[in-house]
Amino acid sequence: MPIITDTFKKLAAERILADFDSAAPRYYIGLGRSQEWPDSDTTAPAVNSYKAQYEFRQNLQGVKEINDAIMVVPRVNWSAGTIYSEWDDTQEGYPTNNFYVMNSLQQVYLCLRRGRSSAGIPVASVVEPTGSGTTIIKTSDGYIWKYLYELSAAQSLRYLAANFMPVSYDSDVRLAAIPGQVSSIVVTNGGCGYSSAPAVTIVGNGTSATAVATVLGGSVVRVDVDSTGSGQIKGSGYDYANIVFSTGNATARPIIGPSEGFGYNPIVDLKSTAIMFNGRPEGNEGGLLTDQDFRQVGLLRNVTKNITDSDVSGSANALNKLLFSGGASIFTKDNLIVGGTSGAKAYIDYVDSAAGVFYHQDNVTGFKNFSIGESLSQTTVSGVTVSGSAVLSSIDSADVNPWSGQLLYIDNRASITRANDETQDIKIVIQL
Repeated sequence: MPIITDTFKKLAAERILADFDSAAPRYYIGLGRSQEWPDSDTTAPAVNSYKAQYEFRQNLQGVKEINDAIMVVPRVNWSAGTIYSEWDDTQEGYPTNNFYVMNSLQQVYLCLRRGRSSAGIPVASVVEPTGSGTTIIKTSDGYIWKYLYELSAAQSLRYLAANFMPVSYDSDVRLAAIPGQVSSIVVTNGGCGYSSAPAVTIVGNGTSATAVATVLGGSVVRVDVDSTGSGQIKGSGYDYANIVFSTGNATARPIIGPSEGFGYNPIVDLKSTAIMFNGRPEGNEGGLLTDQDFRQVGLLRNVTKNITDSDVSGSANALNKLLFSGGASIFTKDNLIVGGTSGAKAYIDYVDSAAGVFYHQDNVTGFKNFSIGESLSQTTVSGVTVSGSAVLSSIDSADVNPWSGQLLYIDNRASITRANDETQDIKIVIQL
């Protein structure tokens, strides 16, 4: 089965970020769907279809321009008693016990070698890695860590989430990165009949990497790159290598680090192929609805205004509005508004007693047009008639054209209510 490499995914993610950072395109978080999901408001799974896209646009309430985006990886907090994996050039995806951690100071480290017993058996990490130098850190539990970067206060606020954390870099660590190091050696066959440790030679196109074997019970149980015990990785410039033992039939394979070196590009070190977009809608800014539910979150690119066809700046409402000469106070949100002559129906999203009724239509209500001068009444969604009516005087178009731009992402959620004094911190993660 063909595979798409992490390199391709990284390139695609970087192209998207470059597009986001350029002057021309704009990205937006879209909020929508005030009406309940079918089946007692049980969240419907998102579907990747054209129908799902135009239904999202029908339900759109408003948009918020996004100003922050960054590469992210699954969040891994260091926890005492965990056996972490070590960075491995054969690793696909993220193992259960990951190969990197974030400590309590929000400093991020790569696990280059986990602690092992004298018999080569992995042991739990019990000493939290700390420090921000450019050299390798070896803790007393035998784990060897590479400091990558520390999250700034702004990065924590914008991008740190329960399940994801941002990828950044430290300029000093980048400058000190050594290309193509042998970070560890994995024994693939311990062999037999050894009375003493064989000499180990690392053969490849790099230089200066050395290693020492440990024998127990006649077999090679571990091979350590560092012969001094300080934890420092030796050698550089390896694109390929193999391990040669001076005697016996043991075999082992080297783990070779990135060509640019550990710490030069943490996106590579941490195998990041995901982008987080962060938006923070505040209250009713730009006409965004408050005191109303939304059940869908979307990512849109280059939405435009309804009248001028120009880009939307900041936030904007995506709902049309019905106006009445005598006010709209008789109407209630989440009911259906009904045209007495036209037969048109729509969901009531918001009622401003002076300004009018903000509404949307979908496949359930149909898309008939309301007629100026007709009398409008209301029913509940279940069809119960509510007393009172008002004469429609005019219709205002939404600020945003919900059919403009490209819809890149849809997330269906349980209902979320926005308040006037509330800021939503919405983080959208796109995994490539």
